[in-house]
Amino acid sequence: MTRSYWPLLLSLAAAWGASYLFIKVAVDDIEPAPMMAARSLIAAALLVPYLLLTLGRRRALTDLRSSWRDALVLGAINAAIPFWLVAWGEKHVDSSVAGIAQATVPLCSFLVGLRFLPHERIAPARWVGVGLGVVGVGLLAGFNPQGGWWAVAGTLAVVLASLSYASAAIYGQLRLRAVSGPVLAAGSMVAATLLLLPPSLFQLPDERPGWKAIAGLLALAVVGTALAQLVLYRVLALYGARRLSLVTYLMPAFALAYGALLLDEPVTGAAVGGLALILLGVAFGSGAVRPGRQRQPEPEPEPVTGR
Repeated sequence: MTRSYWPLLLSLAAAWGASYLFIKVAVDDIEPAPMMAARSLIAAALLVPYLLLTLGRRRALTDLRSSWRDALVLGAINAAIPFWLVAWGEKHVDSSVAGIAQATVPLCSFLVGLRFLPHERIAPARWVGVGLGVVGVGLLAGFNPQGGWWAVAGTLAVVLASLSYASAAIYGQLRLRAVSGPVLAAGSMVAATLLLLPPSLFQLPDERPGWKAIAGLLALAVVGTALAQLVLYRVLALYGARRLSLVTYLMPAFALAYGALLLDEPVTGAAVGGLALILLGVAFGSGAVRPGRQRQPEPEPEPVTGR
Protein backbone atom coordinates (compact mmCIF):
# COMPACT_ATOMS: atom_id res chain seq x y z
CA MET A 1 0.00 0.00 0.00
CA THR A 2 1.53 3.33 -1.08
CA ARG A 3 1.70 6.57 0.86
CA SER A 4 -1.28 8.00 -1.02
CA TYR A 5 -3.83 5.57 0.44
CA TRP A 6 -4.51 7.24 3.79
CA PRO A 7 -4.46 10.83 2.47
CA LEU A 8 -6.96 9.87 -0.23
CA LEU A 9 -9.16 7.89 2.16
CA LEU A 10 -9.16 10.62 4.79
CA SER A 11 -9.92 13.22 2.12
CA LEU A 12 -12.92 11.21 0.96
CA ALA A 13 -14.18 10.69 4.52
CA ALA A 14 -13.72 14.39 5.27
CA ALA A 15 -15.61 15.40 2.10
CA TRP A 16 -18.49 12.98 2.64
CA GLY A 17 -18.63 13.74 6.36
CA ALA A 18 -18.86 17.46 5.56
CA SER A 19 -21.85 16.86 3.27
CA TYR A 20 -24.16 16.59 6.28
CA LEU A 21 -22.82 19.89 7.62
CA PHE A 22 -23.42 21.62 4.28
CA ILE A 23 -26.96 20.23 4.03
CA LYS A 24 -27.78 21.36 7.57
CA VAL A 25 -26.55 24.89 6.81
CA ALA A 26 -28.68 25.13 3.63
CA VAL A 27 -31.85 23.22 4.50
CA ASP A 28 -33.46 26.00 6.53
CA ASP A 29 -33.55 28.30 3.48
CA ILE A 30 -33.78 25.77 0.64
CA GLU A 31 -36.20 22.84 0.57
CA PRO A 32 -34.77 19.34 -0.06
CA ALA A 33 -35.91 18.89 -3.69
CA PRO A 34 -34.54 22.15 -5.15
CA MET A 35 -31.40 21.88 -3.02
CA MET A 36 -30.61 18.41 -4.31
CA ALA A 37 -31.57 19.30 -7.89
CA ALA A 38 -29.06 22.17 -7.72
CA ARG A 39 -26.49 19.85 -6.10
CA SER A 40 -26.82 17.35 -8.94
CA LEU A 41 -26.83 20.05 -11.62
CA ILE A 42 -23.67 21.72 -10.35
CA ALA A 43 -21.90 18.38 -9.93
CA ALA A 44 -22.91 17.36 -13.46
CA ALA A 45 -21.70 20.70 -14.80
CA LEU A 46 -18.28 19.91 -13.32
CA LEU A 47 -18.08 16.18 -14.05
CA VAL A 48 -19.20 16.23 -17.70
CA PRO A 49 -16.49 18.71 -18.80
CA TYR A 50 -13.95 16.70 -16.79
CA LEU A 51 -15.06 13.61 -18.70
CA LEU A 52 -14.76 15.41 -22.04
CA LEU A 53 -11.24 16.56 -21.20
CA THR A 54 -9.99 13.18 -19.96
CA LEU A 55 -11.64 10.86 -22.49
CA GLY A 56 -12.08 13.14 -25.46
CA ARG A 57 -15.38 14.46 -26.78
CA ARG A 58 -16.27 11.56 -29.08
CA ARG A 59 -15.50 8.74 -26.64
CA ALA A 60 -17.11 10.54 -23.69
CA LEU A 61 -20.38 11.16 -25.55
CA THR A 62 -20.39 7.61 -26.90
CA ASP A 63 -19.86 6.12 -23.43
CA LEU A 64 -22.55 8.36 -21.93
CA ARG A 65 -25.08 7.36 -24.59
CA SER A 66 -24.33 3.64 -24.28
CA SER A 67 -24.70 3.67 -20.49
CA TRP A 68 -27.80 5.88 -20.20
CA ARG A 69 -30.04 3.13 -18.75
CA ASP A 70 -27.57 2.29 -15.99
CA ALA A 71 -26.97 5.99 -15.36
CA LEU A 72 -30.73 6.54 -15.04
CA VAL A 73 -31.12 3.71 -12.52
CA LEU A 74 -28.18 4.91 -10.44
CA GLY A 75 -29.23 8.51 -10.85
CA ALA A 76 -32.42 7.49 -9.06
CA ILE A 77 -31.29 5.05 -6.38
CA ASN A 78 -27.77 6.38 -5.82
CA ALA A 79 -28.49 10.09 -6.04
CA ALA A 80 -32.00 11.55 -6.40
CA ILE A 81 -33.81 9.38 -3.84
CA PRO A 82 -31.11 9.18 -1.10
CA PHE A 83 -30.10 12.82 -1.61
CA TRP A 84 -33.68 13.91 -0.95
CA LEU A 85 -34.15 11.54 1.99
CA VAL A 86 -31.00 12.76 3.74
CA ALA A 87 -31.93 16.42 3.19
CA TRP A 88 -35.47 15.83 4.47
CA GLY A 89 -34.11 13.93 7.46
CA GLU A 90 -31.79 16.81 8.34
CA LYS A 91 -34.77 19.12 8.65
CA HIS A 92 -35.54 17.16 11.82
CA VAL A 93 -32.21 15.84 13.15
CA ASP A 94 -28.67 17.16 13.67
CA SER A 95 -26.11 16.72 10.91
CA SER A 96 -24.05 14.46 13.19
CA VAL A 97 -27.03 12.14 13.71
CA ALA A 98 -27.53 11.93 9.95
CA GLY A 99 -23.86 11.09 9.41
CA ILE A 100 -23.99 8.33 12.02
CA ALA A 101 -27.24 6.88 10.63
CA GLN A 102 -25.67 6.80 7.15
CA ALA A 103 -23.06 4.37 8.46
CA THR A 104 -25.70 1.64 8.13
CA VAL A 105 -25.03 1.36 4.36
CA PRO A 106 -22.91 -1.85 4.65
CA LEU A 107 -25.59 -3.49 6.82
CA CYS A 108 -28.26 -2.58 4.29
CA SER A 109 -26.02 -3.96 1.53
CA PHE A 110 -25.91 -7.27 3.38
CA LEU A 111 -29.71 -7.37 3.68
CA VAL A 112 -30.31 -6.47 0.04
CA GLY A 113 -27.72 -9.07 -0.96
CA LEU A 114 -29.81 -11.78 0.68
CA ARG A 115 -32.32 -11.31 -2.16
CA PHE A 116 -30.08 -10.52 -5.10
CA LEU A 117 -26.82 -12.28 -4.23
CA PRO A 118 -28.03 -15.66 -2.91
CA HIS A 119 -24.72 -17.36 -3.78
CA GLU A 120 -22.82 -15.47 -1.08
CA ARG A 121 -22.35 -17.48 2.11
CA ILE A 122 -23.93 -15.99 5.25
CA ALA A 123 -22.05 -16.49 8.51
CA PRO A 124 -23.88 -16.21 11.86
CA ALA A 125 -21.61 -13.30 12.83
CA ARG A 126 -23.12 -11.25 10.02
CA TRP A 127 -26.59 -11.63 11.57
CA VAL A 128 -25.10 -10.50 14.87
CA GLY A 129 -23.84 -7.44 13.04
CA VAL A 130 -27.29 -6.64 11.67
CA GLY A 131 -28.76 -6.95 15.15
CA LEU A 132 -26.14 -4.63 16.63
CA GLY A 133 -26.79 -2.13 13.86
CA VAL A 134 -30.54 -2.15 14.46
CA VAL A 135 -29.99 -1.56 18.17
CA GLY A 136 -27.58 1.25 17.34
CA VAL A 137 -30.15 2.96 15.10
CA GLY A 138 -32.76 2.57 17.83
CA LEU A 139 -30.44 4.15 20.38
CA LEU A 140 -29.56 6.93 17.96
CA ALA A 141 -33.20 7.77 17.26
CA GLY A 142 -34.10 7.41 20.91
CA PHE A 143 -37.36 6.32 22.45
CA ASN A 144 -38.09 9.87 23.59
CA PRO A 145 -35.88 12.19 21.52
CA GLN A 146 -35.81 15.92 22.02
CA GLY A 147 -37.22 16.45 18.56
CA GLY A 148 -40.18 14.17 19.20
CA TRP A 149 -41.38 11.69 16.64
CA TRP A 150 -40.25 13.96 13.82
CA ALA A 151 -36.67 13.27 14.94
CA VAL A 152 -37.37 9.53 14.79
CA ALA A 153 -38.79 9.99 11.28
CA GLY A 154 -35.76 12.05 10.26
CA THR A 155 -33.35 9.39 11.48
CA LEU A 156 -35.29 6.64 9.72
CA ALA A 157 -35.32 8.70 6.50
CA VAL A 158 -31.52 8.68 6.53
CA VAL A 159 -31.54 4.92 7.16
CA LEU A 160 -33.86 4.54 4.13
CA ALA A 161 -31.31 6.54 2.16
CA SER A 162 -28.72 3.96 3.27
CA LEU A 163 -30.98 1.24 1.90
CA SER A 164 -31.16 3.10 -1.41
CA TYR A 165 -27.37 3.45 -1.54
CA ALA A 166 -27.03 -0.24 -0.73
CA SER A 167 -29.39 -1.17 -3.56
CA ALA A 168 -27.24 0.91 -5.89
CA ALA A 169 -24.14 -0.97 -4.71
CA ILE A 170 -25.77 -4.33 -5.45
CA TYR A 171 -26.95 -3.10 -8.84
CA GLY A 172 -23.42 -2.00 -9.59
CA GLN A 173 -22.01 -5.36 -8.59
CA LEU A 174 -24.45 -7.17 -10.87
CA ARG A 175 -24.53 -4.87 -13.89
CA LEU A 176 -21.77 -2.30 -14.10
CA ARG A 177 -18.45 -4.09 -14.24
CA ALA A 178 -17.87 -2.83 -17.80
CA VAL A 179 -18.82 0.82 -17.20
CA SER A 180 -16.06 3.23 -16.19
CA GLY A 181 -16.53 5.07 -12.91
CA PRO A 182 -16.21 8.67 -14.19
CA VAL A 183 -18.71 7.98 -16.98
CA LEU A 184 -21.15 6.54 -14.50
CA ALA A 185 -20.62 9.40 -12.04
CA ALA A 186 -21.26 12.06 -14.68
CA GLY A 187 -24.20 10.24 -16.23
CA SER A 188 -25.88 9.55 -12.90
CA MET A 189 -25.61 13.23 -11.89
CA VAL A 190 -27.25 14.28 -15.17
CA ALA A 191 -30.02 11.72 -14.61
CA ALA A 192 -30.50 12.80 -10.98
CA THR A 193 -30.89 16.42 -12.10
CA LEU A 194 -33.62 15.46 -14.57
CA LEU A 195 -35.42 13.40 -11.92
CA LEU A 196 -35.25 16.10 -9.23
CA LEU A 197 -36.15 19.13 -11.37
CA PRO A 198 -39.94 18.49 -11.62
CA PRO A 199 -40.62 18.19 -7.84
CA SER A 200 -38.20 21.04 -7.13
CA LEU A 201 -40.39 23.44 -9.13
CA PHE A 202 -43.07 23.08 -6.44
CA GLN A 203 -40.67 23.91 -3.59
CA LEU A 204 -38.80 26.93 -4.90
CA PRO A 205 -38.00 29.43 -2.11
CA ASP A 206 -40.26 32.48 -1.87
CA GLU A 207 -37.26 34.75 -1.31
CA ARG A 208 -33.58 34.65 -2.07
CA PRO A 209 -31.74 32.24 0.27
CA GLY A 210 -29.14 33.70 2.60
CA TRP A 211 -25.47 33.64 1.72
CA LYS A 212 -24.78 30.85 4.22
CA ALA A 213 -27.35 28.60 2.53
CA ILE A 214 -25.94 29.37 -0.92
CA ALA A 215 -22.38 28.76 0.28
CA GLY A 216 -23.47 25.48 1.89
CA LEU A 217 -25.13 24.36 -1.35
CA LEU A 218 -22.08 25.23 -3.45
CA ALA A 219 -19.74 23.45 -1.04
CA LEU A 220 -22.05 20.43 -1.03
CA ALA A 221 -22.06 20.24 -4.84
CA VAL A 222 -18.36 20.92 -5.39
CA VAL A 223 -16.68 19.27 -2.38
CA GLY A 224 -19.22 16.70 -1.18
CA THR A 225 -20.27 15.53 -4.65
CA ALA A 226 -18.07 16.32 -7.67
CA LEU A 227 -14.68 16.27 -5.92
CA ALA A 228 -15.66 13.29 -3.76
CA GLN A 229 -16.62 11.34 -6.90
CA LEU A 230 -13.15 11.81 -8.38
CA VAL A 231 -11.39 10.83 -5.13
CA LEU A 232 -13.70 7.84 -4.79
CA TYR A 233 -12.76 6.38 -8.15
CA ARG A 234 -9.09 7.14 -7.60
CA VAL A 235 -9.11 5.08 -4.39
CA LEU A 236 -11.14 2.35 -6.08
CA ALA A 237 -8.75 2.12 -9.03
CA LEU A 238 -5.61 2.03 -6.87
CA TYR A 239 -6.71 -0.03 -3.85
CA GLY A 240 -9.99 -1.80 -4.58
CA ALA A 241 -13.43 -1.86 -3.01
CA ARG A 242 -12.49 -3.57 0.24
CA ARG A 243 -9.93 -0.97 1.28
CA LEU A 244 -12.30 1.74 0.12
CA SER A 245 -14.98 0.38 2.49
CA LEU A 246 -12.94 1.64 5.46
CA VAL A 247 -14.40 5.07 4.74
CA THR A 248 -17.56 3.77 6.42
CA TYR A 249 -15.77 3.86 9.78
CA LEU A 250 -14.24 7.31 9.27
CA MET A 251 -17.12 9.31 7.78
CA PRO A 252 -19.43 9.34 10.86
CA ALA A 253 -16.59 10.55 13.07
CA PHE A 254 -16.01 13.49 10.74
CA ALA A 255 -19.74 14.27 10.68
CA LEU A 256 -19.87 14.17 14.48
CA ALA A 257 -16.84 16.44 14.81
CA TYR A 258 -18.09 18.96 12.24
CA GLY A 259 -21.50 19.18 13.90
CA ALA A 260 -20.04 19.69 17.37
CA LEU A 261 -17.30 22.16 16.42
CA LEU A 262 -19.00 24.22 13.71
CA LEU A 263 -22.73 23.99 14.48
CA ASP A 264 -22.58 23.58 18.28
CA GLU A 265 -24.55 20.35 18.06
CA PRO A 266 -24.52 18.37 21.31
CA VAL A 267 -22.50 15.16 21.48
CA THR A 268 -24.99 13.01 23.37
CA GLY A 269 -24.47 9.63 24.94
CA ALA A 270 -27.10 8.22 22.58
CA ALA A 271 -25.17 9.51 19.56
CA VAL A 272 -21.85 8.08 20.76
CA GLY A 273 -23.44 4.78 21.82
CA GLY A 274 -25.38 4.51 18.56
CA LEU A 275 -22.21 5.20 16.58
CA ALA A 276 -20.29 2.53 18.49
CA LEU A 277 -23.01 -0.10 18.01
CA ILE A 278 -23.50 0.70 14.31
CA LEU A 279 -19.77 0.54 13.55
CA LEU A 280 -19.43 -2.68 15.55
CA GLY A 281 -22.39 -4.03 13.60
CA VAL A 282 -20.69 -3.00 10.35
CA ALA A 283 -17.53 -4.82 11.42
CA PHE A 284 -19.48 -8.04 12.06
CA GLY A 285 -21.93 -7.62 9.19
CA SER A 286 -19.24 -6.97 6.59
CA GLY A 287 -17.29 -10.04 7.61
CA ALA A 288 -14.36 -8.00 8.94
CA VAL A 289 -14.82 -9.64 12.36
CA ARG A 290 -15.37 -13.37 12.69
CA PRO A 291 -14.97 -14.61 16.24
CA GLY A 292 -13.21 -17.92 16.71
CA ARG A 293 -11.97 -18.40 13.18
CA GLN A 294 -9.63 -16.94 10.62
CA ARG A 295 -11.22 -14.52 8.23
CA GLN A 296 -11.58 -15.82 4.68
CA PRO A 297 -11.60 -13.53 1.67
CA GLU A 298 -15.02 -12.64 0.27
CA PRO A 299 -16.10 -11.20 -3.07
CA GLU A 300 -15.61 -7.45 -3.10
CA PRO A 301 -18.81 -5.44 -3.53
CA GLU A 302 -18.94 -2.41 -5.78
CA PRO A 303 -19.02 0.79 -3.73
CA VAL A 304 -21.70 3.40 -4.08
CA THR A 305 -20.81 6.46 -6.13
CA GLY A 306 -21.94 9.26 -3.90
CA ARG A 307 -23.21 10.51 -0.53
